[in-house]
Amino acid sequence: MPAPVQPLRLLPDLLVVERGGADDGVAGDWVALVRAPDGLTVVRRARDGEAPAEPWRAFHGEAAHDLDLPGMLLAVIRPLSEAGLPVFVTSTFDADLVLVPADRIEVAARLLEDAGHEIRR
Repeated sequence: MPAPVQPLRLLPDLLVVERGGADDGVAGDWVALVRAPDGLTVVRRARDGEAPAEPWRAFHGEAAHDLDLPGMLLAVIRPLSEAGLPVFVTSTFDADLVLVPADRIEVAARLLEDAGHEIRR
């Protein structure tokens, strides 16, 4: 079965991935919050003038799909992984948010387009 292709929107913001504290009110411009047994992870927009040590950019899956549809996330991260690009992924009920290092976003976009995905900027 061929890998599913999907429309992906390249989000314009520079993002930061960081650990949150147990008592964080997590105010601010967050994009995703994930609480797991080992703590809170915060994905947020970089603040004006902030120069994050590890800035990220993100692709957002624009086509909602059933949770039981196999291979949707794999179809996006496989071409990135095979090219040696690191990824950070978080998901919602409807779609995935796939982050790559900001300085490699154009390489990632080309790899995803070559794999058949439509990139909307």
